[in-house]
Amino acid sequence: MLDDLLGVGLYTPPEAQRLLKIPARKIIRWLKGHGTGNRHYPPLWRPQVDLDDGNLYLGFRDLMELRTAYQFMEAGVSAQQVRRAIIEARKYVDDERPLSTSRFRTDGRTIFLEIASEDNDARLLDLFKGQYAFSKIIDRSLKDVDFSESSPMRWWIRSVETGIVIDPGRSFGQPIDHESGVPTAVLASAAKAEASIRAAARVWQVPEATLRRAVKFENSLASVHA
Repeated sequence: MLDDLLGVGLYTPPEAQRLLKIPARKIIRWLKGHGTGNRHYPPLWRPQVDLDDGNLYLGFRDLMELRTAYQFMEAGVSAQQVRRAIIEARKYVDDERPLSTSRFRTDGRTIFLEIASEDNDARLLDLFKGQYAFSKIIDRSLKDVDFSESSPMRWWIRSVETGIVIDPGRSFGQPIDHESGVPTAVLASAAKAEASIRAAARVWQVPEATLRRAVKFENSLASVHA
């Protein structure tokens, strides 16, 4: 089973919440679907991972898709409009999760404008008719992502300069120090157990600066309301 997850990544909604700062309850609602009154809203897309135990799990691509979808919703786009955009974008991009592809950076604005025109939605039309507004949303979600062709390959979760990366091909997509490959959670735990940055760095044979960055990063993953 774990072999099937190599290069995919594995995250629970609470883990995704820590990394994305998106409440787990929203992630579950968007990816499992939900009902309101007599209406049922299907999932925005099918998650990458299915362990067949009734629980929701996400892959790396799901994280990247959620980042973009959330940024649009924060800008005032409804979940239903995001769902429509995903459906339309699949016609342009041969990918189940098109919002996180590099192609969407250019085609996405056209897709949203078409939806706004069809619905006579002046507010949505106004939001996306200027290239700046669309680019600002996309840059917030994709500018720190490395792509292989058009698909996201790794995420420099704070910035390239921090040296902390999420790569589904390494440590099942957990945040790691790029140079050593050691998960930041392991380094931060070592610093706590040793009660010393220097001692922990010696144990793991990494620079003290690496330990400090890992501890700072793990401390920054403050919980948000679920």
